[in-house]
Amino acid sequence: MSRNWIAVASRAHVRIGVAGGFMQVGHGKAAPLRRMQAGDRVAYYSPTDVLGDRKPLQAFTALGVLRPAAPYQVDMGQGFVPWRRDVDWADAREAPIAPLLELLDFSRGRRNWGYAMRFGYFEISDHDLREIAATMGRMSAL
Repeated sequence: MSRNWIAVASRAHVRIGVAGGFMQVGHGKAAPLRRMQAGDRVAYYSPTDVLGDRKPLQAFTALGVLRPAAPYQVDMGQGFVPWRRDVDWADAREAPIAPLLELLDFSRGRRNWGYAMRFGYFEISDHDLREIAATMGRMSAL
């Protein structure tokens, strides 16, 4: 059975992954990607446009389905060799999280809804993924 995930990265980093057909989480850690399986669905949440930016974006910026391939490493130079997974990304529009906060299971009624985001990824319910996908205009893609 497919699982659903939220991954967290700046919009700039998400765009690189979407353009390349891959995802990374936790600054390139392997363990989170090994928990995910082919057919799992992922929504990227971007707290900011650029890593380190203080101006909040707080939007879902990508939506996709993991391909049937194992995680792999890529040498990006200067000793940085992150783990990646291939993803079929949907052509989805960005969606601010604010209007969804009282609709999503993981955030409804929680003042500190952003706490889960601190870990870089977490599993969400089918309901939450459907709400996010519908808001991004891509319910049919999943």
